[in-house]
Amino acid sequence: MTRSRERRARPAEATQKPRRRGKGEAGLPAAFVEFMLQRWKAPPAKPPPKVPGLGRYAARRRALSERFAGEVLVIPTGHERVRANDTHYPFRPGSEFAYLTGNHEPDAVLVLEPAGRGGHRSILFVDPNPGKTDPTFFTDRHKGELWVGPRLGVEASRRRYGVDEGRPLDELGAYARSVKARVRVVRGHSRATEALFEKRRRAGDDADAKLAEALGELRLRKDALEVRELEGAIAVTKRALEDALRRLPSARTERELEAAFVARALAEANGVGYGTIVAGGANACRLHWTRNDGPVRAGELVLIDGGVEARSLYTADVTRTFPVSGRFSPAQREVYEIVRAAQRAAVEAVAPGAEFLAPHRAATRALAEGLARLGVLKGPLDEALDEKKQYYKRYTLHGTSHMLGLDVHDCARARKELYREGKLAAGMVLTIEPGLYFQPDDLTVPARLRGIGVRIEDDVLVTARGRRVLSEAIPREADEIEAWLAELWGGARGRGAGRKGRTG
Repeated sequence: MTRSRERRARPAEATQKPRRRGKGEAGLPAAFVEFMLQRWKAPPAKPPPKVPGLGRYAARRRALSERFAGEVLVIPTGHERVRANDTHYPFRPGSEFAYLTGNHEPDAVLVLEPAGRGGHRSILFVDPNPGKTDPTFFTDRHKGELWVGPRLGVEASRRRYGVDEGRPLDELGAYARSVKARVRVVRGHSRATEALFEKRRRAGDDADAKLAEALGELRLRKDALEVRELEGAIAVTKRALEDALRRLPSARTERELEAAFVARALAEANGVGYGTIVAGGANACRLHWTRNDGPVRAGELVLIDGGVEARSLYTADVTRTFPVSGRFSPAQREVYEIVRAAQRAAVEAVAPGAEFLAPHRAATRALAEGLARLGVLKGPLDEALDEKKQYYKRYTLHGTSHMLGLDVHDCARARKELYREGKLAAGMVLTIEPGLYFQPDDLTVPARLRGIGVRIEDDVLVTARGRRVLSEAIPREADEIEAWLAELWGGARGRGAGRKGRTG
């Protein structure tokens, strides 16, 4: 579909005169098109406010520039995706693009173009905003202002995001053809953008992977603003958990608890940072259970793994496990205390200079010791922990930590020697999330423990002298969990131990 270009020499797109057409647009009568283009109030001339943290975004672009002197860097944000052949899924910008610009609009592309003395100048390609001077404002159901609201446009985007130059998105192809320097593209967000620059890539070249790697490494250490955003997301996550827990005494299915959690996330933030896990009973033993359509039954546990995403896109990642009836049974508490001890040991292992895997090793040994006390692991403990055997993994299944930030599994493309095989440094934020999972059909487990799944997860900031648990305000000790439920339920015990939850 055609769209008029903005004239960058003019300060505001709305100063353009309406286009005159002799024929109808998209099958519409010419007279109607002409009528729709007339007598609209001019938009305010006031420039948009600068994006909060403007200086930080510029500094991040400079840091990236220093690693790739003389090369063109292309960072697309991605596109909306069609849902049900009618509408679109909510758009979530590419994390790399958002990290470098603060822009959350779809379809945009940031280009860092080589400039003097080894630096780069920033060019932001965005959709123009012709206002109501072009028929597309009412004929384009995908991007038209009448359908989805106004866009910032080229000049307003340049001002808001503090880039050196703004250009209309439909000029990106011509720009790509004009490029002579080596090009690196952040892949996985826009196949169309990747295709435009394909001829500038070299056969067998890993240039694009190196760009993604560099961006992952730049994001490993969070600044004070990023930490505040994570703290804000965690605070909303606590309120979302409380909303879900207030619903627990009457909930028939996991979905009811998820609905309460997500409602708070949508009301106070950008939604959730990943698919919320609400796992009742044995569903807690399925690590990526997101169907959330199982029953909530008295006497069982319910595991909630959820994180609210701030409007800045930084996400929390917190897991708690709750007794549906308000109190842990002896078997449930026994398993819970082992997991909590493992988490405590893992948190204490977090320190600047410590290996990233140190918390995992501490948690693993504590979990294995607990499994031995339960009689689940037989024989010498060292044999169960032996790298060539790892019998404990049958019941623990996953690692203890991952980085956290704009993505729930942040910085995933950083080099392993700086991440998984590297050392912790002040400013890094990681999760600590040990768990035990006893499958309901596992004959190596005593019958009283089968079907119990427990995970406890917190978000931890590495500080100059140690660590700070950012999610400290969310109860985690078994007694605290029971007291929290009692407080939220007004002192009531919830479902009685002998009452069966309905499946609906």
